[in-house]
Amino acid sequence: MISLRYHIISISAVFLALAVGVVLGSTTLSRSLLSGLNNENEDLAAQVNNLQTEKNAQDARLADADSFAAAVGPKAVQGQLAQRTVVLVATADAKPADRDALKALVANAGGTVTGELQLTTSFSDPRHADQLKDIVVRLLPAGVQLPTASDPGTLAGGLLGPLMLINKDTNKPQASADETAAALSGLTEGGFVKASQGLQPAQLAIVLTGGAASGDGAGDRAATVARFATQVDRSGAGTVLAGDAGSASGTGPVGVVRADTAATSILSTVDNLQTSSGRVVTVLALVEQLEGKAGRYGDAGNAERPAPGSPTE
Repeated sequence: MISLRYHIISISAVFLALAVGVVLGSTTLSRSLLSGLNNENEDLAAQVNNLQTEKNAQDARLADADSFAAAVGPKAVQGQLAQRTVVLVATADAKPADRDALKALVANAGGTVTGELQLTTSFSDPRHADQLKDIVVRLLPAGVQLPTASDPGTLAGGLLGPLMLINKDTNKPQASADETAAALSGLTEGGFVKASQGLQPAQLAIVLTGGAASGDGAGDRAATVARFATQVDRSGAGTVLAGDAGSASGTGPVGVVRADTAATSILSTVDNLQTSSGRVVTVLALVEQLEGKAGRYGDAGNAERPAPGSPTE
């Protein structure tokens, strides 16, 4: 006769067998999975090492190319700006090293820097746009006419362009020394600019900027600088807007200009100012401006070619 005890022992034996089978099966499966994962990790590690090696080699090639550009740059621009005058305008995020290197290249090209103008963070801050526009209208010299656009960048360019650049047709100042001093003083007191001592109007302008703007109002800040540079270009014989890596993005001043066909038809842009080659190209683009030509130069995706005269990519 089969007892209750027999049933319990039988059922217990079945569950024990199942448990042992699960354990043995899972152990075998786990070993297989771990083996596969280890192989995949080794493959990924090898790929990472290969990519790092390629990156190091690429960085070395870029460093060599930049060193070469730094060495030949002064000779490449020699005499290109003979008897020409240039004013430098820098945004708050422009690098002093870029500015100093450009000043040296302009001198190598035979040009003369007549002064520098620093645009503060407030200049492109959307929260100060109305204040900037009010000051521009109030300080406008009698002989200068503002553009019809109402954005702060264009209006500021409409005021500062004629103050910083001579008339391209007559080669004469577009405002008196007193009017220029009063306007620069008012903008300085408003916290929008800082001008070098004795700034004199020039034939050409270079507007230097950093990379892409970030945070709240990034697009508005980039647009203010872009429209300012475009309007300055309309005031004289030529202007180049040059920025560091990232400046050609959607929230970079160079990128905003390149998205506007009307602006790119007159204003030249350079997107790799942080490199020696980019600085040389900036000077060459300024020379090209004297011929009434404009271009988009650098290594960003929206550049048309690396430098003036080079094949399109």
